[in-house]
Amino acid sequence: MQQDTIEQRPDAAADWPDQIYDLLKLHNIRQVALVPDAGHSRLIKRCIADNTMKVVTLTTEEEGVAMMAGAWLGGDRSVLLMQSSGVGNCINMLTLSSIHRTPMPMIVTMRGDFGEFNPAQIAMGNATQAVLEAMGTLVKRADTPEDVAPTVDATLRMAFNTFRPTATLLGQRLLGAKTFGKD
Repeated sequence: MQQDTIEQRPDAAADWPDQIYDLLKLHNIRQVALVPDAGHSRLIKRCIADNTMKVVTLTTEEEGVAMMAGAWLGGDRSVLLMQSSGVGNCINMLTLSSIHRTPMPMIVTMRGDFGEFNPAQIAMGNATQAVLEAMGTLVKRADTPEDVAPTVDATLRMAFNTFRPTATLLGQRLLGAKTFGKD
């Protein structure tokens, strides 16, 4: 039987998910929209355990864009956590931010780049940054644990200071290349 596993780098145990959580708290993020993702699992658990944050599990990523717009209109700050394959689902919805000048910070775990095993992930992995930028999103990338906190901090600051969609891409060098392993 084959099982989906993550091949971890030696430094993959770094505390970057906890640093992201701390930044969400620092920036007063009250709502977290997400589609479950192994790359975000530690961060998701931290957010769920925090009773000052409302965590909403989505059926598809574009619902998160609508949720962030609603959160902003209701006076809350929010963030969307997703995998790069979900970016394609958000393309049309990202126009909401441009039209309504709504901050929409996204933290995206990458697939289809460094060491990818699944050919179906390659196309969107290669297109993620270009697609986001074409829709007016300010995009930054983190590929090492040391890059994560300053990059996510910049992404959150840019979203709330410029009232635009922003994204941090967390590369597979950081996350570890996903593989199919044996039991």
